[in-house]
Amino acid sequence: MDASLRVESAEISLCGGRSENQDRVGLALTGSTALLAVVDGMGGHADGAAAAEVARRVILEEFSHTLHPLFNPKHFLRWALTRAHQAVLALGIDRPYPERPRATCAVCLLQQRMSWWAHIGDSRIYHLRRHAVLARSRDHSHVETLLRQGLITPAQAQTHPLRNFVECCLGGEPALPEMTLTRRLPVHPEDVLLVCTDGWWSGLAEGEIADGLGAPGRLRDELMALALLATRRNGLTSDNASAAALRVLSG
Repeated sequence: MDASLRVESAEISLCGGRSENQDRVGLALTGSTALLAVVDGMGGHADGAAAAEVARRVILEEFSHTLHPLFNPKHFLRWALTRAHQAVLALGIDRPYPERPRATCAVCLLQQRMSWWAHIGDSRIYHLRRHAVLARSRDHSHVETLLRQGLITPAQAQTHPLRNFVECCLGGEPALPEMTLTRRLPVHPEDVLLVCTDGWWSGLAEGEIADGLGAPGRLRDELMALALLATRRNGLTSDNASAAALRVLSG
């Protein structure tokens, strides 16, 4: 299979109704491999922006220091998120536990028409095809568990009182957090891969996301339009809204 990679890519990050943007976005492309990453500093803890920045930097540095195409993408993702966790932990290791910086993250790799995913917390990864959500990551949260068990509807999940509580994150505890890593997933021409923070996907129905990212050549404008819609729906105190995406081109 030809190792060359042809994609359309874009990234955006909005502050929303917050006084500080604690999201960070990473997008890296080589001739054979693409990496998408979002990191969301947890606003209920100290230095969320610093946590997001150091995690983003570590993930991108690990990617830049690894030969491409990656020999073992799944192993790379586990190592990169482990290093990111260690770096965020080091920011606050001398602080009392409640004050330690924390972050959620989602990372997607693409090479040779295959994708690999890894995430911790409620930052998400989507795979879109022909105006439909083919797959998405499942949040590490109590609300996601209720949703998967059919105890609440998607609409109820968006307004649930525990919707902002996650069960694992980068930083905080020394132990490595739970992370979800996928096996390799095939990607077709015109498919879109998307990573986003909860401030971007919250307030948006999955159908709106799939329809909103359907026009080749307009990926950044579409990401921005959906981010503005999400922040408007989430009101005056809307969270930061950030995303990175790529569309696989034919050829």
